[in-house]
Amino acid sequence: MPFSLPDGRRLVLASTSPFRRQLLARLGLPFDVQAPETDETRLPGEEGPALVARLAQAKAASVARHHSTALVIGSDQIAMIDGEIMGKPGDHDRAMAQLRLASGRTVIFHTGLCLLDSDSGQRQTAVEPFRVVFRPLTSSMIEGYLRREQPYQCAGSFKSEGLGIALFERLEGDDPSSLIGLPLIRLSRMLEAMGVTLL
Repeated sequence: MPFSLPDGRRLVLASTSPFRRQLLARLGLPFDVQAPETDETRLPGEEGPALVARLAQAKAASVARHHSTALVIGSDQIAMIDGEIMGKPGDHDRAMAQLRLASGRTVIFHTGLCLLDSDSGQRQTAVEPFRVVFRPLTSSMIEGYLRREQPYQCAGSFKSEGLGIALFERLEGDDPSSLIGLPLIRLSRMLEAMGVTLL
């Protein structure tokens, strides 16, 4: 039986990410999870922030089609260094290359967020930036980290909620949850604007 909010609407997370699911659970609201069907191909000339905003909207819309009376959350994230997008590494060698590139430098994460009301079509969209300043990393430090955590499906080749925190000099941004993939501060305000009481 699906979970519902007090007003009868359902809250649905359009994501397969266990990290986003864990983050959303922090708000203490009942919610369901459904995988979106979205083509994540970057459009020609599309800038990083525009890409994650579009994909967050597309993910929410993909899932909203299957639900009436629902608030659907879509999110997407990229990491950028010197204006270039760093994708999910996928394997050990690419993760080594990404962390070598990031060593001693700043990586900017852009997290797109969309909250869509499936009944009215009302939509709120935002992009949250977050900066990660990496400490200088030796090859042995990178190798040791990757062997222990294997973050090959994570943008930027690390898990900040795990040992990846040891790779950083400092973090700069308004919402640390955005680094993990779901900006809870912004999402809380969006939900309140759509009549969902959190406190």
